[in-house]
Amino acid sequence: MAIVPLAGRVRPGTGKGPARQARRDGEIPGVIYGSGETPTALAVPKKAFELALKTAHAGGNVIVALRLDGGAEQTAIIREVQRDPISHHILHLDFHHISLTEKVTIEVNVHLIGIPDGVKNGGGILEHITRTVEVECLPTQMPAHIDVDVTALAIGDSVHVRDLKVENAVILSDEDVTIATVVPPTVMVEPVAGEAAATSTEPEVIAKGKGDEAEKGEKGDKGKG
Repeated sequence: MAIVPLAGRVRPGTGKGPARQARRDGEIPGVIYGSGETPTALAVPKKAFELALKTAHAGGNVIVALRLDGGAEQTAIIREVQRDPISHHILHLDFHHISLTEKVTIEVNVHLIGIPDGVKNGGGILEHITRTVEVECLPTQMPAHIDVDVTALAIGDSVHVRDLKVENAVILSDEDVTIATVVPPTVMVEPVAGEAAATSTEPEVIAKGKGDEAEKGEKGDKGKG
């Protein structure tokens, strides 16, 4: 895996004010932390960071050689990219200082490949239930993503974590978790015209009229006689 060089600066202030100022200056605020290390606030140029993402493999975890204020390089993995929910602009970055010789735990995307037989020939629906799994590996052996061939799945079949194969890595997620499944097609039952009319008509209410009262009166007179 390629390690992408990235330069930035230590950000002296923390909080919303300095972070907003960094964005106005064309930078992305962030923080770098590591095991037993004091977190350091930083800022990296927005254009340089976006270029780094394009240079790295698409959809996977990215390792950077981060140099702050011209100092020594720090190998780090991008743990989180926070984006604005509306504009999708990057708001904040979390870097995790790592060693290339020590294993890390990461989230890896799962990609489904192919059209299941149950969808193609049975009209079923493919449901992608779990989209990421947790993996432990060396930083240089991080998979960009995990491909799963679902073409053989019939209606009712599923793929679980235990079915995944990843080279040079150990999958930590629960092996019984379902990745994808093919469910039967949804059948819409339309009511028969006569039934629809019957259900739409309010039930008949038989009101007591004078005839009912008169009938009761006649029965009462006969009893007296």
